[in-house]
Amino acid sequence: MDTSIFIHDKAIVEPGASLGPKTRVWAFAHVLPGARIGADCNICDHCFIEGTVVLGDRVTVKCGVQLWDGVVLEDDVFVGPNVAFANDPFPRSKQRPEKYAKTRVRQGASIGSNATILPGIVIGRNAMVGAGAVVTKDVPANAIVVGNPAYIKGYDLADRGAAAPVETSAVSLPVDELGIPGVRLCELPLVKDLRGSLSFGEIGRHLPFTPKRYFVVFDVPNQKVRGEHAHKRLHQFLICLKGRCRVLLDDGQRRAQTLLESPQAGLHIPPMVWAAQFDYTPETVLLVLASDTYSAEDYIRDYDDFLAAVKSGMR
Repeated sequence: MDTSIFIHDKAIVEPGASLGPKTRVWAFAHVLPGARIGADCNICDHCFIEGTVVLGDRVTVKCGVQLWDGVVLEDDVFVGPNVAFANDPFPRSKQRPEKYAKTRVRQGASIGSNATILPGIVIGRNAMVGAGAVVTKDVPANAIVVGNPAYIKGYDLADRGAAAPVETSAVSLPVDELGIPGVRLCELPLVKDLRGSLSFGEIGRHLPFTPKRYFVVFDVPNQKVRGEHAHKRLHQFLICLKGRCRVLLDDGQRRAQTLLESPQAGLHIPPMVWAAQFDYTPETVLLVLASDTYSAEDYIRDYDDFLAAVKSGMR
C-alpha cells in the first residue's frame, strides 16, 4: 500500500477498496470492497462508503456521512457533517431495486451539514447547498440553495474573478460595472404626466438589434428559476415591466448578478452568455425581446457544454 495513505487503526477499509495517494481515513469509518476513493481525500470519523461509490481527488467527507451505492462525488467536493444521501426513491425492507439511482455531486460543490439529498439528483459544479436543506431536484452550477424543499437563493459570484453583485436602478450602467463583456444595462426613457407613466425604447438607440420575436414571463413562483441556458447566436433584451427578478450572467470566465425592478432598465444579453432569472416576486412581468425566431439548435442548456464551447472559442 502507498505509504502516503493513512488509515486509522479503528477504521475498516475492506480488501478491494481503492484509495489514492495522501488519502486519510479516520476512526470508525468503514469502506466496502469496490469503492474508489481518489487522491488527497479526507474521510472523517463514523463515515460509511458502499462498494460502487466513486470519489474524485481532494474530496472531504465530514463525520457521520453515509455514501450509498450510486453516489459519485467529483473532485474538490465538500460534504458536511451528517449529510444524508438516498439512493432508492421507494425503499422497502428486504426489497432492493434492480438498479440504484445515480446521484452525482459535480466538481467543487459543497453540501452543508444535515442536508438531505434525494436519489437521482445532480448537484452542479461549484454549487452550494445550505445546512439543513432538502434537495429534491437538480441544483444548477454555481447556485446557492437553501430550505425545504431547497430553492435557489442566489449564485456564487466569488469564483473565477467574478464581479461583485450589481443592484440596478433606473440609471445607465457602463459595461464595466457588470463585468461581462458585451452585456449592457441600458436606461430607458420615462415620461410621466397626470395620465400616468410611459417608458419606451428605440431600435438603434436603446435596442442593439431588430427584434423578431418577443415573449412574456409571468406568474412564476418565487422559488422557481427561468432561463439557465446560453444562446449560440441569439441576442436578448430583458425589461421587467412589473415586480422584480434577479438575473445571473456568466461568460465562462466571470459571473455577475443584477436586479431588474423597473421598466426604465433594459438588459442586453448577447450570444454565449449563460443567464438565469430567479427571485421573482408574485406580480413580476418580464418582457424578453429576441433577435430571431425560436430555434432549439441555438440553445446550450448544459453548463458543462457551455464551458466547453467557451473554451473552444465559440463566440
